[in-house]
Amino acid sequence: MIMDLDRDLIVKQLSGKTVGRDVRLLDAVPSTNGALRLLAQQGAPEGTVVVADEQTAGQGRLRKLWFSPPAVNVYASVLLRPPIPPREVPGYSFISSLALTDAIQAEGLAPAIKWPNDVLVERRKVAGSLVECATSDRQVDWVILGVGVNVNVGRGALQAALGEASHAAGSLAEAARREIDRNAFAAAFLNLVDEWAQIYALQGPGPVLEAWRDRDILTGRRVEVRGDGTAYEGRVLGVDREGYLVVRDARGARRRVLDGEIRLSD
Repeated sequence: MIMDLDRDLIVKQLSGKTVGRDVRLLDAVPSTNGALRLLAQQGAPEGTVVVADEQTAGQGRLRKLWFSPPAVNVYASVLLRPPIPPREVPGYSFISSLALTDAIQAEGLAPAIKWPNDVLVERRKVAGSLVECATSDRQVDWVILGVGVNVNVGRGALQAALGEASHAAGSLAEAARREIDRNAFAAAFLNLVDEWAQIYALQGPGPVLEAWRDRDILTGRRVEVRGDGTAYEGRVLGVDREGYLVVRDARGARRRVLDGEIRLSD
C-alpha cells in the first residue's frame, strides 16, 4: 500500500543547513513552482519548500504538460537565493538533476541525465526539473528549482495518460520492482539539493558541472535541435560553464543551445 505524503515524516528526515527551513505540504496545486513563486515574491526565506501530492497544471520545459496524478509521485519546488549573476542560472539549475540522480541512485537504480535536466532510468524518463528565477540590478533575486518525479505511478496510468509517448516514460517503482517510500525520497532529494547548493556556494560551479558531465548521456551523440520554428542536426560537444549545450552543426559551426528540444539522431 502506497503511503500518503506526510509533512512531519519528511521534515524529521531533513538534515540540510538551508533547504527545508519552511516546508509546505499541499494536497493539490496547479504547480508547485507557481505556489512557491508567490511565496518568493512575498519575501519567503531561502530554503522554503513546497511539496504537493498532485499538480493540476504541472509543466516541464517548453510549456509541455507534466502528467501529475495524485497519491503516487513527488512534486516539489525549492527556493534558493544564490548571489550569482543571471548568466549563471542555467548552470546553477544543474543542482536539481544532480540531487535527483543521487536520490535515485540511493534506491539502487542507475540514473542518467539528458540535457538540460531530464533524468532517465533504463532509457525512460522518470523525472524532470524546471528552473525559474527573478533578477534585479543584474543580480539574481531568487531561483526556484522545481521537480516532478514518477515515483510509484503504474505503467497502465502512464499509457492511459500519455498514449504512444508512454514508451519513453517510466517510474522508479517500475524500474526497482518495488514500491518507493515517497516521504523518504522527498527528504533525500531535499537534503541533496542543500548539499549541492553548499558545494556551489563554497567552490563555485566547477564541481557541479564536473559531476553533471559525468552523468550526461548526450556528449558525443548526434542530435536534432528544434526550436523557434527551425531545426538542425549536429554532434554534441558538451556543456559549457554557463550550462549551455554546445553543438557542432553539419557545417562545422559551434552553436550554444539554451532553449529547444533535443532529439537523438543515432
